Amino acid sequence: MELGAANETAKGRFERVCVFCGSRAGHKSSFSEAALQLGQLLVEKKIDLVYGGGSVGLMGLISQTVHNGGRHVLGVIPRALLPHEISGQTHGEVKTVADMHQRKSEMAKHADAFIALPGGYGTMEELLEMITWSQLGIHEKPVGLLNVDGYYDSLLALFDKGVEEGFIEDSARQILVSANTAEELLKKMEEYEPVHDRVAPRQSWEVDQSLESTQSGET
Repeated sequence: MELGAANETAKGRFERVCVFCGSRAGHKSSFSEAALQLGQLLVEKKIDLVYGGGSVGLMGLISQTVHNGGRHVLGVIPRALLPHEISGQTHGEVKTVADMHQRKSEMAKHADAFIALPGGYGTMEELLEMITWSQLGIHEKPVGLLNVDGYYDSLLALFDKGVEEGFIEDSARQILVSANTAEELLKKMEEYEPVHDRVAPRQSWEVDQSLESTQSGET
């Protein structure tokens, strides 16, 4: 997985933000309202969107909002999910990839930061992978959680339990930035500075991946 194509931007400014969110809208109107507000904020701050490529649920709402606001939208979706997550018109550029692993790698490569809205297993899995990659030292990009109506309270409590029981370092718990509103969250993410000890330096991941790519191309 190579993340080097999307370099870290200057503090306080993101060019592209990757948003993880549900392909469903959920039962509460507040979830849709949060997706719209985040999309409007990205437009206001002249930030482009990278997302999972779907045209339905919260994915569809935020992609349409950002696209209608004149910003670039890049959707990345596995070929197998095209019938499930795309219904009707898509917004912006849609890139079809082979599988879920390539989807996450592509989204990460093109983004300067990550935000998770409410969603299901897929959203949570994408969020956790970005937190893990930060802990490992693969990237230093901010990872944010928009905790709409306390949707992620239990997940945040689980992370705190991990610290309490000795499975998560207290400094690593600070990788995830959370807030209840899009404006507060983006402000916190703009001020984010990594404080945790990385498992390995980023350069070692990039070198290893480069060597792996070279070796896999040998005959």
